[in-house]
Amino acid sequence: MDNSNPIRQLLLIGVGTTSLVAEKLREVSERWVREGKLDPEDARKFVDDLMEQMRDQSNFEAQLERQLRNVMNDFGVARQSELDELRGRLDRLEHQVRDLENRSWK
Repeated sequence: MDNSNPIRQLLLIGVGTTSLVAEKLREVSERWVREGKLDPEDARKFVDDLMEQMRDQSNFEAQLERQLRNVMNDFGVARQSELDELRGRLDRLEHQVRDLENRSWK
């Protein structure tokens, strides 16, 4: 696994990661119960079924990675691609400012 990838590092934690996914699923289901979109029994079944599907599927890592990405997105954590794009934009702006400063000195 690529240790420079934060999502992959979280996957190495294993139990903590699974707990995080389960907790988020429970939070979502509890919110749906509060909003009246789901009754409590259906919410419990929803969480249990999803957790069982995650355990049963052979592509558990991909499922977990997708869930983590969603959780991180919900928490407002920027993706690496977004940070790279912002760094590129910042570099271009810094270059433009230097060009403007150089022109003003001539």
